[in-house]
Amino acid sequence: MESKNEKMGDREENPSCLEDQGDGHAIHRVTTQRGLKSRHAQMIALGGTIGTGLFVGIGQALHMGGPVFLVLAYCILTVLVFGIITATTEMSSYLPVPGSSVSYYAHRFHSTSLGFALGWVYFYVFAITVPAEITAATVVVEYWGSHVPVAVWITVFMVIIVLLNCFPVKVYGEAEFWFASIKVIGIIGLLFMAVVLVFGGGPNHELLGFHYWKHPGPVKAYLVAGNAGRLGAFVSVICFSIFAFAFAPEVLVITGGEMQNPRQNLPKAGMRYFIRLVTFYVLGAFAVSLIVSSDEARLLGGGSGAGASPWAIAAHNAGIKVLDSIINAIILTSALSGGNSYLYLATRALYSLSVAGCAPKAFQRCTKSGIPYNAVGVCIAFCLLAYLNLSSAGVTVFNWFVNLINTGAFQSWICICITYLRFRKATIAQGITDMPYRSRFQPYMAYICGVFFSVFLLLNGYAVFLHGHWNVSTFLTSYIGIPIFFAFYFGHRFFVARSEPWVRPAMEVDLYSGLPEVIANEVPEISTKVWYQPWKYLYE
Repeated sequence: MESKNEKMGDREENPSCLEDQGDGHAIHRVTTQRGLKSRHAQMIALGGTIGTGLFVGIGQALHMGGPVFLVLAYCILTVLVFGIITATTEMSSYLPVPGSSVSYYAHRFHSTSLGFALGWVYFYVFAITVPAEITAATVVVEYWGSHVPVAVWITVFMVIIVLLNCFPVKVYGEAEFWFASIKVIGIIGLLFMAVVLVFGGGPNHELLGFHYWKHPGPVKAYLVAGNAGRLGAFVSVICFSIFAFAFAPEVLVITGGEMQNPRQNLPKAGMRYFIRLVTFYVLGAFAVSLIVSSDEARLLGGGSGAGASPWAIAAHNAGIKVLDSIINAIILTSALSGGNSYLYLATRALYSLSVAGCAPKAFQRCTKSGIPYNAVGVCIAFCLLAYLNLSSAGVTVFNWFVNLINTGAFQSWICICITYLRFRKATIAQGITDMPYRSRFQPYMAYICGVFFSVFLLLNGYAVFLHGHWNVSTFLTSYIGIPIFFAFYFGHRFFVARSEPWVRPAMEVDLYSGLPEVIANEVPEISTKVWYQPWKYLYE
């Protein structure tokens, strides 16, 4: 029997907007719909970021800095991302309106120029991530020695991802829920495998323990020798590892606009996501540091797909047959899931820009089931960039995508800190105390995260400035995002928002529009016990 919440999710509950037709009459405009359940939103946030970064990229980070720097970097990033999660959860749980996103909140709480710039950065970063994930999926298929042309696989994967985003949001949510479930089950299985191998339970009965922390050593130097090289290795590991964490907090904000009972469920989703972050990411990094040597050549250039995955390398070295193909299948699922999530994010980012008045109104148009079809069409065009993989520079282009994505993540989190601090000041100035969620760690974490991510943004491509390591493409893709952001920001500021203040005064920040409708749509949540109750915080 369906719960009351689930039945409400099947109806069009959120209020539609009224749009002037030009002749004095208003027409009814369909918006995106609240078809996502709490479990969908949580798994979308978790599953969308469990991808090649956690399964393959983590091995490259190990090769760069050694086991200690890998684990330390993942611990630091987890704490910093927790600060971003609490900031976004406070804002989004207070005002989870349809079409909400970080750029929408920046537009509403800070300034129209910041919202405009951040919104367009989100759009292009999310959009180019889709072809990057499609490219990763084709590389995985090639691991099995397929004789089918790469162009065919690109087309197949692109069609699958596009179709999933053309159905109502609850279909997308359900598909991504199961995609993510496969990945979560996979990473749990790999963690158990690591425990078995560490204690000598593999077919070769080799007791690993902390052997690889001693040989070749706990830390490594990167690019240059000595202490400078070790410092460089640590910085490189942190900057490289961002790809595994990027944009998870933003996903929760976007799905909040289409979630049932968002003021109740978003705080739960944020906190449970952090628990899973520690469980899968930090423990995953620790496990990899124990089962694979940081000097393993296959971590970088010795293979593709699962051939370069530290998990598959560990299974192969231990003599476990077939497992590398199973890991390969999980990585393929991860890539498709990532493409699915980021196409959803790109379309909602463009839709949100339109809602905020920063993009043409045409992108607000939705089907009766709530699909912003014009926004989807534009984002599909970006998928065609995956065909760049057919050229000899395909791998290079993929690396450009990764650099751009990391730069976008740093910029996003810096802007989240700025927006949150303005939101918090406005709530205090206007005497708002009835908040669905307040973090005891804020606003301190917002200041700390803002400083750290600003430093990481500037150091993202530092290696090109070392003697003998200059590379034009690496420099451009590491830093081109900065002038792009400022071009959007100052372009809007000087040509559109000249009469507006640089920052909205705290008493003029709009904290009420749309709030009564959100509160009216909230229903009491019925607590039910499930068979997996002990593991509920990991699964739901």
